[in-house]
Amino acid sequence: MAIDRKELTLYAITDRAWTGKRTLEEQIALAIEGGATIVQLREKGIPDEIYEARARSAKAACAPYGVKLIIDDNVQVALRSGADGVHVGIEDMPVDEIRSAVVQYWLERGKLLSVAMERAKKFIIGATAKTVEQAREAQSAGADYLGVGAVFPSPTKTNAIRITKEMLAEITSSVTIPVVAIGGITAENMREIAHSGISGVAVVSAIFASDDVYNAAKLLRRTAEEIIK
Repeated sequence: MAIDRKELTLYAITDRAWTGKRTLEEQIALAIEGGATIVQLREKGIPDEIYEARARSAKAACAPYGVKLIIDDNVQVALRSGADGVHVGIEDMPVDEIRSAVVQYWLERGKLLSVAMERAKKFIIGATAKTVEQAREAQSAGADYLGVGAVFPSPTKTNAIRITKEMLAEITSSVTIPVVAIGGITAENMREIAHSGISGVAVVSAIFASDDVYNAAKLLRRTAEEIIK
């Protein structure tokens, strides 16, 4: 497996809508110092070259802490920026095709097939799943972890399909790879999904919309560790 379950405990997903007086890179550093164990850079509606530049900056913010950076949706940006992996939605590029694309990327850069395959193996691929069938399919295709939600109403995805605690538990028990719950999660409501089999929680606004990113992440991390057994 390309990622350890403990690295998914507090999965911070960025949103530039809430950067305020700080840069996103400063927010990322504060989130990690507070307790974020992995970071996903989520950017929408921008050219790839800008996305890549922002990914490089985010990677530089994560690197001193040894925290991995995941890129939302864009495989090529993830590869060119040196990010650790990519997360894709249900309608995005299939997981097995992504793994093949990573091999091809390194072959085109003169790497031996054995080296290209090893790098593809280490490249983290997260996939969204909303049903047991989707979860099993993603695992069979080679996903390293799953993102499942929305478990609560989400301010970032108001039309997201809700996943009950029972559905979440059913999904986690159907696969052996780690599952991260996402969608409207806060330190206050997180306990409602305790004992569901998840390996972590993914949050956006609960960290990045806070005036105190460091302490918001610290509280979320502490609470996450309490509910993940």
